[in-house]
Amino acid sequence: MKRVASVTGVVVLGLAGLTACGGGNGYGSSSGSAPASTPAGGTAKLATATVGALGKVVVDGNGRTVYVYDKDSNGKSTCEGGCLAKWPAVAAGSGSPQLTGIDASLVSTITRSDGSKQLAINGMPLYLFAQDTQAGQAKGQAVGGVWWAVGADGKKVTSQSGDSGNGNGY
Repeated sequence: MKRVASVTGVVVLGLAGLTACGGGNGYGSSSGSAPASTPAGGTAKLATATVGALGKVVVDGNGRTVYVYDKDSNGKSTCEGGCLAKWPAVAAGSGSPQLTGIDASLVSTITRSDGSKQLAINGMPLYLFAQDTQAGQAKGQAVGGVWWAVGADGKKVTSQSGDSGNGNGY
């Protein structure tokens, strides 16, 4: 019985710690870092797909919508710590990314503060939204007025209409 209580206590403390790390408004910066999205097979993949009212946007190898963050500038990511927990970086993987429907001249990599490599379009680092759990979702669109899906032309899509399942992205 004591063992069950101990295990339960550890689980509760662990969950409390995770909850504390995930606090904030979903788009702010904090110190530290979280793991980036990992491309399957070590090679990053980007393609285009039609996602709801947003039209044709850039998606990762799993069909998840890719976003840019207005607070990033000069090819540098400002999304760290708790921000990365909600907005995982699109990892560059090894070698050249596989691109479908995207002009290769638009795609590059940046080096994050932790030394990892992240894909970028038009110099803007790319992210996923943790609440987009399947292909075709865009719950991260316009969150905080600073997160935007990326069009097939490499430019951010500033339409306010994202996924209808969760209006504010939280």
